[in-house]
Amino acid sequence: MKVFLLVIVALLLVALIVAWRHGSVAREQQRLDDARADAQRWYERLGGQVMNLHGDDPAARQALADAGERYNAAGGQLQQAKSVRQFELARESALEGLAYVRAARLAMGLDAGPELPPLAAAAGAGRLTSEREVTVEGQHYKAGPQPAPDMPYYYPGGQVQGRPVPAGWYSTPLWKTALGAGAGVLGGMLIFDALFEPGFGDMGYQEGFADGFAAGDLGGNDLSDAGDFGGGDWGGDFGGGDFGGDF
Repeated sequence: MKVFLLVIVALLLVALIVAWRHGSVAREQQRLDDARADAQRWYERLGGQVMNLHGDDPAARQALADAGERYNAAGGQLQQAKSVRQFELARESALEGLAYVRAARLAMGLDAGPELPPLAAAAGAGRLTSEREVTVEGQHYKAGPQPAPDMPYYYPGGQVQGRPVPAGWYSTPLWKTALGAGAGVLGGMLIFDALFEPGFGDMGYQEGFADGFAAGDLGGNDLSDAGDFGGGDWGGDFGGGDFGGDF
């Protein structure tokens, strides 16, 4: 009788373990499916905007070109994604692309639409609320909250060489690898130091800067590990539908 009871208990334990493992696998698959669907949704929204928007304004054209790059990159990320983390990175790329679309729509005088989810990479970076103008090593640089003929490059905010750079419009795309006019990494940091030194009193940037460092882990660093995407280009996918927000 005791042996029979032990066998029954053992069988029950095995059944419980199997059920738990099955439930764990099912939950993980659900997380993966949800992450894939969310990334795909933003990717398709980005695609619709990229395909349908056309602007003659230089600032709008540049922002749409950047949005197109994010769209292509996000598509590549989606094709290679196999984990929740990788789908989250594809989603971030698509949202970044949509941020460029928002900027383009505003430059074209269109309604930007409802707010987008915040970019993890832009956490703590803030946004420009006043125009800035500096000369560094003989080169002139400008940045501000609105597009202008001499500030056609939009940046949605993020980390550049480990420091937060606020969202806004710039005369030169300093955040790119080449750092604009051949300034190099050191020169680029000097430009950022000059543009964003506290004397400007731009609270839109300063508060974001403080919040980012108080958090101890800026969103841009969170997404620096892209997983195994083959070292490809980052991007996003804007699909159809309205979106945007208050710049």
